[in-house]
Amino acid sequence: MTFKQLLQAEATDVAQIDAVRLGSVNECLAVMLMALKFNVPCVPHNGAMGLTELTSHLSLIDYIAVSGKRSMLEFADSHRENLRHPSQIVDAHYVTPLAPGYSIGYTEEALEKYTYPNGTFWSSDIGQRIIASPTGGEL
Repeated sequence: MTFKQLLQAEATDVAQIDAVRLGSVNECLAVMLMALKFNVPCVPHNGAMGLTELTSHLSLIDYIAVSGKRSMLEFADSHRENLRHPSQIVDAHYVTPLAPGYSIGYTEEALEKYTYPNGTFWSSDIGQRIIASPTGGEL
């Protein structure tokens, strides 16, 4: 609803979708189509572990099936060692993934380390501080 209102009011020059907050490919597609109708570029937001892999697909969908226009993507290089299929970048461009799926998934090592409450991360100092203060605040 927010994107529709912003686009109708001509209050944004770029529709920067957040795939996690929108919640599904269908929601992202709806925003891409609205942005196309209003001639506003749609650029997915990257910002967290695994999000770059997800949004590179959304950008590709926009290019191939919706707008036909290349767009920019943010680069977020956080904790890529934990991903089974980290995105690849060559000459400042994301490489189109060839494997089926959304290219997201964690390595067995990451699952063993970060699974709550038995992963080894949770017995570390940082893990213990998170457990001790579950207010959602940053460390």
